[in-house]
Amino acid sequence: MRCNFKKNMILFYRSKIIARIRDFFSERNILEVDTPSLIKYTVTDINILPFKVLGKNKMDGVNFWLSTSPEYHMKRLLSSDIGAIYQICRVFRDEEIGQYHNSEFTMLEWYQPFYNMFDMMEIIELLFDKVFNISVFDRESYQNIFIKYFCVDPFHTDIKELNLILKKINCSNFCNSNNTITEILNLIFVFGIEPYLGKLRPISVYNYPSNQALLSKINDDDHRICERFEIFFQGIELGNAFCELINANEQNKRFNLENRIRKKNGLPQQCIDFRLIKALKKKYMPNCSGVSLGLDRIIMIMLKEKNIKNILSFSFKDC
Repeated sequence: MRCNFKKNMILFYRSKIIARIRDFFSERNILEVDTPSLIKYTVTDINILPFKVLGKNKMDGVNFWLSTSPEYHMKRLLSSDIGAIYQICRVFRDEEIGQYHNSEFTMLEWYQPFYNMFDMMEIIELLFDKVFNISVFDRESYQNIFIKYFCVDPFHTDIKELNLILKKINCSNFCNSNNTITEILNLIFVFGIEPYLGKLRPISVYNYPSNQALLSKINDDDHRICERFEIFFQGIELGNAFCELINANEQNKRFNLENRIRKKNGLPQQCIDFRLIKALKKKYMPNCSGVSLGLDRIIMIMLKEKNIKNILSFSFKDC
């Protein structure tokens, strides 16, 4: 009985938090939108595994997928001159179930036309202040984070230097001679840096290497970096944000490159969503910044729970 009371109180507070988030956007006239969960084109990102939907219905000769993110559809809306928009939605990723992972989770996706990366940081910090009473954020560049933790500049390093760090953090067994500098930097960041970020307050780590640009814009003055930042709190990644890439040709090149990497790694290649590429070419597609925030993780931290399943009505194992 006591266990049921605790769960019910958690769901009550979860509902209140989401209501406060909606109030935050309503006060700023930022439009809430809905996009499909069942989609025809999925991501090419090699780090994201989508759920393929098995069924008799096909359109345009393609299969259907469960959405891993509403990003492509929301950008199509942005190209119609809709203005600032946000969405609170369920997304699906076929990944390991764990302390911070559930295959179905709640995402807050948000786009602000004519905002640069630092503008976006400021308004996200305002959201955390108004909704979660967290008024202080730290900010640090990706480069300075590596210098701070390991006295190594990620933009001026080599395999030998990075292998020494791998040994120091007991991660040598995760690598082999075929791994690139980018892959090793990712490994060091995940195991040697991320667990220690934002222990006292959230931190935004910005200016990631350009080869980790994903869908973000490359910096005009320094092509080594992209205008991307991630938010961490208590050693947990909470969000990923970009100054969005709106160059259709460049985006198409990146999708094709990802598919070549997928083929090299023995993964199936994915059809590129031509509708997104078409949207990026429209005259109303604005320069903008966007963020995706893992709401379940944020709520878990705010309610001082240790496992993501505790703040869900039903976890993936109970669905």
